[in-house]
Amino acid sequence: MKRRFSTLREFMANESSSGIVLAAAALLGMVVANTTLRSTYFETLDKKFVLDVGAFYLSLTTQKFINYLLMTLFFFVVGLEIKNELVSGHLAKFSAAITPFIAALGGMAIPALIYLAISGNEAPAGWAVPVATDIALAVGLVTLMGSRVSLALKSFLLALAVIDDIGAILIIAFIYSTGVIFSWLAAAVIAIATAVLLAKFNVGRGFIYLLVGAVLWYSLYRAGIHPTLAGVIMGLIVPFSLDSKIHTASSFLVVPLFAFANAGVVISHESVQAALNSKVAWGIFFGLFIGKPLGIVFSTLAAARLRVGQMPEGAKIASLTATGSAAGIGFTVAIFLARLAFDDVAMQELAIIAVIAASLASGIVSALLYRTTSRLTN
Repeated sequence: MKRRFSTLREFMANESSSGIVLAAAALLGMVVANTTLRSTYFETLDKKFVLDVGAFYLSLTTQKFINYLLMTLFFFVVGLEIKNELVSGHLAKFSAAITPFIAALGGMAIPALIYLAISGNEAPAGWAVPVATDIALAVGLVTLMGSRVSLALKSFLLALAVIDDIGAILIIAFIYSTGVIFSWLAAAVIAIATAVLLAKFNVGRGFIYLLVGAVLWYSLYRAGIHPTLAGVIMGLIVPFSLDSKIHTASSFLVVPLFAFANAGVVISHESVQAALNSKVAWGIFFGLFIGKPLGIVFSTLAAARLRVGQMPEGAKIASLTATGSAAGIGFTVAIFLARLAFDDVAMQELAIIAVIAASLASGIVSALLYRTTSRLTN
C-alpha cells in the first residue's frame, strides 16, 4: 500500500518544504523577467499551439498550458485535501469546523469589501483576488516558526486555508466562468456521473479515473468553465486518500512551475510607480495585508463571544492576529485569480506586484508577531 500523509506534522513538514521551493521558483521567475532573458521568457510563455482534429479543438499558450492543464493536478490535490478534511480531518466534526469556517468567511469577506471600497469604481472584477490564502506558504511559515506556534493554531490555520480553497473554487466556478455552452456542460455532467458510479462500485484503477478526468477537463474547457475545476471535482470523487507521490508532484513540480511562469513581472521604476498610483494595486494590497487578519480575528472573536464557536486552545488576540497575517499570504491562488479577473496584461501585472508585496508584508508581520508573542508567554 502506498504511503499516505497520516499526521498533521508530516503534512505540514511537506508544505513547509514545498513553500520554500515555491518562493524560490517565484523569485527566479522575477529575476529572469528582469534580465536579458526577458524576451525569451515572455516569448516562450506566449508561444501558442493549436490542436484541431475533427471535433477535437484545443488552443493554448505555454502559460495557459501550465495554468489550465498542469494546475489541474494542483486542484486535484486540493479536492483530495478537502475530502480528507471533511471525512476524517479538522472539518469532520461540526464543533471543530465551525470556528475556522466562520473565520474563513470573515477572512474572505473583509478583504473583498476593502478592495471594493478602494478599487470598486475602477475595476470591481478584481474583488476576489485578495480573498485567497496560499496554503503552502502560509503553512510553511508557521511550520518554520516551530514551537512559537501552538499545534492548535497550526490546525486552525490549516482548516481555515482548506475552507478558503473551497471559497476560491466556488468563485472560479461561478464568477469567472462565462458564456457557458450547455451541450458541453451536459458532457461534463455525464463524465462526473461516470466517475461517481466508478467510485460507488469501488473501481480502483487510477487509469480509468484519469480517462474520465480528461473527458471532464476537455468538456469544461469547451463549455466555457475553467477546466482546472475538473481536478477539484475528481479529487472529491475518487476513492483515494491524499497519496504522498501525488502531493509531491503538485507541490514540487506543478506549483513551482506555475510560480515561475506567473510571478515573472517586470520590476522597473515605471512599474513600481504605476503600482503605487493604482487603486487596484492598493485595494489588493490592503485587502490581503489588513483585510485577512482583521476578518479572521473579528470573526473568531465574534464566534467565541456569541458562543457559536470557540477560540483555538491557548490562543490570544496577538497570536490569532499573527495567524491571520499568515493567511494574508495569498500568492498562488491570488495570482491565479488575478489572471482570471483582469483581461488587460498591464492590469494583471499590477495585481501580481500587489499580491507579491502584500504576501511579503503579511509574512514578515506574522513572523514578528509570533516571535513577540512567544517571548511574552515564555
